[in-house]
Amino acid sequence: MLQRVISTALLSVLLLGCTPSYDVVVVGGGAGGTCAAIEAARDGARVLVVEETPWLGGMLTTAGVSAIDGNYRLRGGLFGEFTDSLAGRYGGYEALRSGWVSNILFNPRVGADILRNMADKAGVEVRTGCGMRYTRPYGPRYDKAWKLTLSDGSRIKARILIDGTELGDVAAAVGVAELNDRITAQDLTYVAIVKEYDHPVPVEKPEGYDPELYRHCTDVWDKEMMLSYGRLPDGEYMLNWPQSGNDYFAEYLDMTPAEREQVIQKAKLRTLGYLYYLQTELGYQKLGIADDVYPTVDGLPFFPYYREARRIAGRDTMTVEAAHRPYDFDLYTRAIAVGDYPVDHHHNQNPRREELSHLWFGKIPSFSVPLGVVIPVDTEDFLVADKAMSSSWEMNGGTRLQPVVMGVGQAAGALAALAVKSNRHPHEVPASEVQSVLLDHGCYLLPFLDLKPSDPGFRELQEAGVRGEVRGIGRTVGWANETWVNLPENE
Repeated sequence: MLQRVISTALLSVLLLGCTPSYDVVVVGGGAGGTCAAIEAARDGARVLVVEETPWLGGMLTTAGVSAIDGNYRLRGGLFGEFTDSLAGRYGGYEALRSGWVSNILFNPRVGADILRNMADKAGVEVRTGCGMRYTRPYGPRYDKAWKLTLSDGSRIKARILIDGTELGDVAAAVGVAELNDRITAQDLTYVAIVKEYDHPVPVEKPEGYDPELYRHCTDVWDKEMMLSYGRLPDGEYMLNWPQSGNDYFAEYLDMTPAEREQVIQKAKLRTLGYLYYLQTELGYQKLGIADDVYPTVDGLPFFPYYREARRIAGRDTMTVEAAHRPYDFDLYTRAIAVGDYPVDHHHNQNPRREELSHLWFGKIPSFSVPLGVVIPVDTEDFLVADKAMSSSWEMNGGTRLQPVVMGVGQAAGALAALAVKSNRHPHEVPASEVQSVLLDHGCYLLPFLDLKPSDPGFRELQEAGVRGEVRGIGRTVGWANETWVNLPENE
């Protein structure tokens, strides 16, 4: 009996010693999670990404929102590398202006291929088709390092754990404190990528189809404008139409996985109903789901476009007030990412939409996001790298957009690598060290339009900005939000 006990104990020690150990594990290959992994690996960390779908990129690719919102003049860091690669694939930036919703559109499959190539070249280990077990007794545990059980039953250890999921599921699993200022969830969208065939491709009438849901989809723009909104450079169309289109409202953040799955199916039906309406009411009989983009049974993306996640209570919280009046706060001194899009909330399908209408495209100057949004106030060696960052519910309408999330994710990766290299907890690493790494990699810290990363003096201007030695002047010009240290002379 004693011998059996000793043998069992010895086996446990051996198995524990064989548990793969990583400097950084990113659970969820979202837009931010992918950038966190690439940056951490480039900075010398041993990095693993686990992602349940076959692709990296989250909302950019996996969810089909392949139209980038903003930062067209603020292309730096990994975001700039990604868009430069897109331009290279399609023959220049002008080729990416194929639809009027964005200056940068692309086929999601192309975007996923670029991001995977970037991750592979950086030395990131990627496990697709794999997730993390979230609940006891297999859920994540922390004891000087994170111990995780993956969905395939394998066990791993991580010095730093990063949440790169769409909804902040890892943060919820480890018990990170959340901000409690949410009024309601934004509409989600089950995007579809469709194309024009040379013959009719009738869609089966979806369950519960109601044409009145889509009757006003052309009230503001005609049907050609509605469709060309999301035209992709190789001919497909992205269906992501907020005006009586395929936005769908549900309070999905507080649901169980089973309840959320029901919402996903209903959102799919809303999108299929929209396509059925386009075919039967607007005459687009040859418009059908593209058969060469997503390797899914129905040809739709792997999951919906979620516009918001659970948001952690971080060591910094980004707010609309800080965007409007950055120098009334000190957040700009810890700046690590930039954005220039309006505060964009989607509540058209919400029964409370009238009381929320003031949130739609709220005007703000271009803005910076501080480092502390990725660092929870109450959890060691854990970071977030996607929409679960510490941003107020209202400001989430500006921080949720792809370029901002990619920049925040890159900063989380730089912070993780620095913490590992110096044997510190992330909150012990000064923002100035992270800023230095990001500037080494051509990132914007502050949204000054005076100089681009390739211009002489760019780094010096950015460093002077975060020290408060120079200040930017923010303004809104039409749809564009700008910040200049020196306004152009002709304006």
